[in-house]
Amino acid sequence: MRVACASSLGLVLVIGLSACGGSTGFEPVITGVKVQSLMYGHTASILLGGKDLRSSVSVDTQGACTTPNFASNSTTEVLVLNCRAAAVGDFLLTVKSAQGDLLYSQTLSIPKPQVTLFTPKGNLTIELEPSIAPVSVNNFLTYVSQGFYKGALFHRVIPGFVIQAGGYSSGMIKKSGQAAPIVLESNKGLSNLRGTVAMARTNVANSATSEFFVNLVNNTSLDYRSAASPGYAVFGSVVQGMDTADAIALVPTGVFGAFSDVPLSDVAISLALQVK
Repeated sequence: MRVACASSLGLVLVIGLSACGGSTGFEPVITGVKVQSLMYGHTASILLGGKDLRSSVSVDTQGACTTPNFASNSTTEVLVLNCRAAAVGDFLLTVKSAQGDLLYSQTLSIPKPQVTLFTPKGNLTIELEPSIAPVSVNNFLTYVSQGFYKGALFHRVIPGFVIQAGGYSSGMIKKSGQAAPIVLESNKGLSNLRGTVAMARTNVANSATSEFFVNLVNNTSLDYRSAASPGYAVFGSVVQGMDTADAIALVPTGVFGAFSDVPLSDVAISLALQVK
């Protein structure tokens, strides 16, 4: 098996199967494509069914799926294509013969990623915007996949403003394991409106790591104004569970050491899970 790159069409995978005694001399036929899994940032599994697939075929995903490979359990009737979903939206999957003849094409779609946060006040499901804020989204999903947010508190709660989480565990103990700060993506056209989710940071622009906040109201004062007033980077929005965010905002707060607006009873994330 060999992998090649097409300069303008994205990644192309070429495979030659020698099962059952080699090529029959017949051109392979693709009769259908079935998606087993297609989740942004994860390994996708796509089945290509047909006949005489022992001959070489090439598959082009237009760069939507990177590092493509055919699984070892592929057969002359079913090719199992694995690749990493690296974009969202529609893309054209094309399959060609070794001679360059089009065997099959189908439009597939990778949905925007969604993450559900499980809390004692209910759940929040956040839909992310990797096409607009890829650095922030990929940073957040990395923390999610590593289980970093398990036990993280909503440690800063201000009714009529924001609820903030992702940096501290019970007792306001700073969570360890943050990655390097990321580039600020506040100048992307997304506004800090009610229900949006943005990266928290210090007064240094490129300082965000794991902390994020949910806007409880339209906080347009947090939007990008200029290089001198860069604002805060929105990277997603709550699509289910704003009632949970509002319930968290009602938890009584007080001062804990050097911290203010800390809930007097823990509101911790028990699990953060990518669900789409």
